Amino acid sequence: MAPSNGVNEPTREFPEFAAGRAEPPRPGQEIDVPLEGAEPAYGPAEPPGGDGTPPPAAPTAGVAGSRLFGCGLFTLVAVIGLAVVLILGLQGAGLWPHLRNPFGKEQTDRSQPPLLTSIQDLSRYVAAEGNFQVVVDLQNDRKYVPDFLLNDRTLFVGAGTVEAYVDFSKIGEGAITESADHKTVEIKLPAPQLDQAHLDLEKSYVFAEKRGLLNRLGEVFGNDPNRQKVVYQTAEERITAAARDSGLAARARENTQKMLEGLLRSLGYEKITITYTTP
Repeated sequence: MAPSNGVNEPTREFPEFAAGRAEPPRPGQEIDVPLEGAEPAYGPAEPPGGDGTPPPAAPTAGVAGSRLFGCGLFTLVAVIGLAVVLILGLQGAGLWPHLRNPFGKEQTDRSQPPLLTSIQDLSRYVAAEGNFQVVVDLQNDRKYVPDFLLNDRTLFVGAGTVEAYVDFSKIGEGAITESADHKTVEIKLPAPQLDQAHLDLEKSYVFAEKRGLLNRLGEVFGNDPNRQKVVYQTAEERITAAARDSGLAARARENTQKMLEGLLRSLGYEKITITYTTP
């Protein structure tokens, strides 16, 4: 029979089903037809799976690369840590030589060899020695200038020694008188003298130091390596002055007399007289 106009034409068009991906509709089953121009929920490229759920999205290349990098970094750190622990353990057991620190401090000595300038024969008898300590507080500033701009103050603790000695080279002729029986002797000695103070650098130290802004800037362009020399000289002068009033010379007189008396008695002298001349 000849088809009539529009009788056998389809009233609705259904989407085609790919083979192996979905089953054709059963009789009486309702099918949702997408609106014209709308894209399916699963995207235009990938149809849904056999159970109707969309397939899982594949990981992007950036995420996969970051995961690989993190795993590689963790493995590298673990290997390095294990190697360090192993080396330290072997060093502690004496099975591995100690490694030298490449950033360790090194000191280079470029000093010249000592030069002997003179030899002096001494005839001193050091009879006593005094140990002193002094606190030197020196400040250099300018009038009408604030201390924070131009100021130099040093607090120095100096430790030094002073020797009291008798110079036997100054014993002149006739200073020793001996009796005929060699039992009595009289000796005239020069008075004990005090030597200059000698600072002990191992026990001396700078306790505090304050410098103004201009002083610090001056050190940048022209540092004075002998800046502490004045402080040392002041400490030595103070110690020497203190030794004169300390009774160190009197102690030297007593010790020298005891030494000579013991020496002369061992030689057979019974009466020993020691006197000191004024310096």
